[in-house]
Amino acid sequence: MPNTATAIAPQVTYTNMHPPRHDLVAEVLDGLSQRQKTLSPKFFYDEQGSRLFESITEQPEYYPTRSERMVLRNKAGEIADHLGPDATLIEPGCGSCEKVRLLLDALQPAHYLAMDISADFLLKSAGAVAGAFPDLDVQAVCADFSQLDQLVVPDSPGRRVVFFPGSTLGNFSPSMARHFLRSVRDLVGADGGLLIGVDRHKDTDVLDAAYNDQAGVTAAFNLNALTHLNRILPADFDTDRFSHRAFYNTDARRIEMHLRSDCDQTVQCAGRPIAFREGETIHSENSYKYTFDQFDRLATAAGFQVESEWSDAQSLFSVYFCRIAPS
Repeated sequence: MPNTATAIAPQVTYTNMHPPRHDLVAEVLDGLSQRQKTLSPKFFYDEQGSRLFESITEQPEYYPTRSERMVLRNKAGEIADHLGPDATLIEPGCGSCEKVRLLLDALQPAHYLAMDISADFLLKSAGAVAGAFPDLDVQAVCADFSQLDQLVVPDSPGRRVVFFPGSTLGNFSPSMARHFLRSVRDLVGADGGLLIGVDRHKDTDVLDAAYNDQAGVTAAFNLNALTHLNRILPADFDTDRFSHRAFYNTDARRIEMHLRSDCDQTVQCAGRPIAFREGETIHSENSYKYTFDQFDRLATAAGFQVESEWSDAQSLFSVYFCRIAPS
């Protein structure tokens, strides 16, 4: 897709940087050809998947969003002090933009750059922010996390700050997380910052329940990735022949989500047959959990230093503000 900017409303500029279809097909086929079949979590997020994720955040078992909202509401003033005036706020994977809206009155940034892989959902979310904050310059960029180095960021007298809420960092392996944070460091520059949500390591029962809600919304979200593949590859996954599986891997300190084949079957993916044995899985997501010391080491390895940490009353979830470490 061309990297061109289009004004879609007086306060919103839209840029489409979505990866070309042939890149996505190659990525999916490579993952499904591995001994342990894998699928990037980004394939959860078509418009339906984005809606399902918003529903997940409302389930009683799913504590991260509730806990993070509490921190952002209660600490917005302190967070604003760290960011300073006229900041450029950049949010990769912005989703509904609901969390940033908890901060904008206090932060009063000069610019807000909303970035997401689901174009339709992104445009609705960015448009809602522009409607609620008419004096704010809003840019909407359809792109994934690997494209941070391609962003065209508006000039501002304030610092650049990446806002990365929701424990999305946990979806990356530790090495990928370091690479991502280094990309953030390069994007924000020497005076920049990182405001990030990180889920804490905790009791296994709490974690297992959060990813296996009784209403089955997380299961529907996981299975929707196959429906998304059916459309974009195309493929012929039958979601009635797969089931959701999620559990906490205590050794790796991560939730693992899988799509389990309930029978022997062959699925056509972009013209290629992919065989599944009964019980075989597609590993669709990790969600790593961090202690303070673990996150501090990760941030340091990426060139940041933790300046402040805030948590909810039950110490379930942390929000960190990090600056670039002095050289």
